[in-house]
Amino acid sequence: MKRGQQWFERIIQCCIIITGLYIIYRGTGILSETGWTQRILKPEKSVEAMEEMTVKMYLPGYITVLEQLPEESPVYQWLDTFLPVLRQWIRQAEEATADSGREEPPAGESGEEAEKTREKETGEKEPGENKTEERETEEKAAGEKETGENKTEERETEEKAAGEKETGENKTEESETGEKEAEEKETGKDGTKAEETEALAPAEMESAEQEVQETLGLPIKEMDNFEYLLNHYFVVDSDTAIDEELLNAEKLLAKDFRLEKNPEAPQVLIYHTHSHEFFLDSREGDMDTGILGIGDYLTEILEEKYGYRVIHDRGVYDLVNGVLDRSSAYDYARASVEKILEEYPTIEVIIDLHRDGVEGEHFVTEINGKPTARIMFFNGLSRNSTGESIGYLYNPYIEDNLGFSLQLQLAAQEKYPGFTRNIYLKGQRFNLHLRPRSLLIEAGTQLNTVEEEKNAMEPLADILNQVLQGEQ
Repeated sequence: MKRGQQWFERIIQCCIIITGLYIIYRGTGILSETGWTQRILKPEKSVEAMEEMTVKMYLPGYITVLEQLPEESPVYQWLDTFLPVLRQWIRQAEEATADSGREEPPAGESGEEAEKTREKETGEKEPGENKTEERETEEKAAGEKETGENKTEERETEEKAAGEKETGENKTEESETGEKEAEEKETGKDGTKAEETEALAPAEMESAEQEVQETLGLPIKEMDNFEYLLNHYFVVDSDTAIDEELLNAEKLLAKDFRLEKNPEAPQVLIYHTHSHEFFLDSREGDMDTGILGIGDYLTEILEEKYGYRVIHDRGVYDLVNGVLDRSSAYDYARASVEKILEEYPTIEVIIDLHRDGVEGEHFVTEINGKPTARIMFFNGLSRNSTGESIGYLYNPYIEDNLGFSLQLQLAAQEKYPGFTRNIYLKGQRFNLHLRPRSLLIEAGTQLNTVEEEKNAMEPLADILNQVLQGEQ
């Protein structure tokens, strides 16, 4: 009986001890939650925080606590005084945490590309509007499928190697053995083509280039430095890249873009991928006071003053079911332009005329005493930011497009200083693959007036005629 009583007393004592420990545990928790612990132990607050931090430093997840300790906190000040080594250790841990959380930019991209850009061109610098990179992505998502072509990249390469002719153009391409053949242009002009020049021996090539340079009066010797050429005449978007091989002034300026006028057949096509681009004083709903009206005026000058046969396509490609939508405008425009080229294979010059959209910018100069909108030539390189070709945006005329823009840029610089902005280079194609003499031109911005835009068409028509007739 006595032995049983002892066991009973021990059980009661254990229960009391367990209950007491639970009461202490719960009480401490309640005091901590209500903040009474800090009030009671105010002098030791920093010590308590330090103990907690130290424990977590030796356990997984301690960095999370360290990230929340500002340098000006009492704990950091206490560490400065008593544990400088440990404080340095904490700082190193914080730096390591910061580094591990910092994202590395994708290979081949610069810090500028990590924005978006964006921006650009604005916004992104897409022709005619201050758009974002998303719109570019939409164009790419559209597949940039080429109407009537349905070719693979390999087939295009084979066609290029076989020297296949494009509509209305005779091209010279490499054969499988690496040899090149020269063909005369159907225009009847005995000028030396760029492709023919490349096929010549070094001595003959130098002589041919010199002849073209003397005829066109272009300053090749001042532009043989790649960095100088790039910085003074071009702007490169962050979505693409260009190198010395492609941006070679000697080759670009040696290209012969002279065109023998034929009043019996159309040779120039003007169209507008973005027909709904208007100006500061455009009348709402009046297309004649927008970019379409400016295209009419350029057509009039080229025909009446310079004697070219011009087709002005006033088709609308940026309106879908009555709603402005530019995501597929280049696809719609390309299909229409290809039909026009089939009907008029004599067309050799294609101009996609836009109005730029740059926030807060009013690009204007004075020419012949008149306020004149400044223009910008816009080239698509079909290359990504690492310089790799974009296969589904194949363009056999990238070098020709660049040469045509650059020669026009220099002609404008010589006769109308300040008229042109630097040539803009972007990664897309913008339908510049349809002819060697293809141009995308940005004329002024939304802050220019209709009068300033029309005034810009006069020097533009003049420099076009100069390059096409070799009259620089």
